[in-house]
Amino acid sequence: MRNILLIYTGGTIGMIKDQRTGELRSFDFEYIYDHVPELERLNLKLKSISFEKPIDSSEINFEHWKEIAEIIEKNYSSYDGFVVLHGSDTMAFTASALSFMLQGLKKPVILTGSQLPIGTIRTDGKENLITAVEIAAAYDENNEAIVQEVGVYFEYSLYRGNRCSKISANQFEAFQSPNYPELAVAGVNIDYAKDRLFRSALPSLHVQTAFSKQIGLVKLFPGIPVEFYKNLFDKQNTKAIVLETYGAGNAPSDATLQEYITNYIESGGLVLNVTQCSSGAVKQGTYQTSSFFQKVGVISGGNLTTEAALTKLQYLVGLNYSLEEIKVLLTTSLVGELG
Repeated sequence: MRNILLIYTGGTIGMIKDQRTGELRSFDFEYIYDHVPELERLNLKLKSISFEKPIDSSEINFEHWKEIAEIIEKNYSSYDGFVVLHGSDTMAFTASALSFMLQGLKKPVILTGSQLPIGTIRTDGKENLITAVEIAAAYDENNEAIVQEVGVYFEYSLYRGNRCSKISANQFEAFQSPNYPELAVAGVNIDYAKDRLFRSALPSLHVQTAFSKQIGLVKLFPGIPVEFYKNLFDKQNTKAIVLETYGAGNAPSDATLQEYITNYIESGGLVLNVTQCSSGAVKQGTYQTSSFFQKVGVISGGNLTTEAALTKLQYLVGLNYSLEEIKVLLTTSLVGELG
C-alpha cells in the first residue's frame, strides 16, 4: 500500500460552495474523502498538509516555492509520492521551479488543479485529483516509481512540469506542452511513455531553495518604447534578463535596444533569448535580425518555455555560479527542460 502526501497550496480545486452564503471557500483536506469518496477505493494511504493560509496562484512567490520544496524534503522518506494542489494560473512556473529545486528526485511530484471548484457538479477537479494520486502511487515491478520527476497532470494528460504552459482560461484542456510530448495519457488505462520519462543521475535528493530575485523579463512588441527599460538593463539592478523575441529569435534592429544589450552584457549581465511562439525554438543567426545577438553574446534559449527560462536563471544565479558556468548550464538540459 503506497503512502501519498497531498500538499494543498490553494486554488480553485480546493473550493466548495458554502450552502448558507453561496460563497466559495476552501475546505479542509483532512475531510477529502467526504468530497471525493472515490479516493477511498484506491489501494493507498492518503495524508494532507495545507498551507496555513491557502493562496490564489496569482500570489505565488519564491517563499511559497521554498515552502513546497521543504515540505517534500521533510517528508521525502515517509511517502512514495506527492501531489501538489495548486491554482492553474501560475502552475507552470511552480512546476518549473520545483523541477530545479528538487535535484536527484526519485519519486513523483505531480501538480494538479482544476478550472471548476471541486464542489461543483461539472468539476474537472475530481478526475484531475484522482488520476494525479494514481500517478503518484504508480510503481513498477522493480519497486521503482514510474514517474521520477515533477509533472503537471490536467485533463487526461501528464506533462513534464518544465515543458508546459497554461494556454486556456476557460477550457478543461488548460495546458499544452508543444515542444515535448505527454509523459502519460489517461484513458481506460494510464499509458506511460516510458522512453520520455526523466531519470536523474544523482544518487539522492538534494533541495536547493536559494533563488535569485534579480531576474528580469522583456517581451518585445512592435513599437516597444525601449527607453522605458533602461534601468532594467543595469547590472546593479538585474543579474540576468529573459528576452522574449519573435519567431526563431528575431528582434528589431533598434539602435537603443542594441546599445542597452551590448553594454549590459559587457558589464557582466546575462541575456537569454526565448521565442514568444508556443512551439518551436530560437535559432540565432538564421535571420539577419538575430545575427546581432550572436555577435554580442546573447544566449540562445533553444526551446525553453518562458516559465522554464525564468526559473532556471533564478536557480542558477541563486547558486552563485560564475558567469561562464551559468552560460554553459543554460544550454545544458539539467532536468529535461531543454532539447
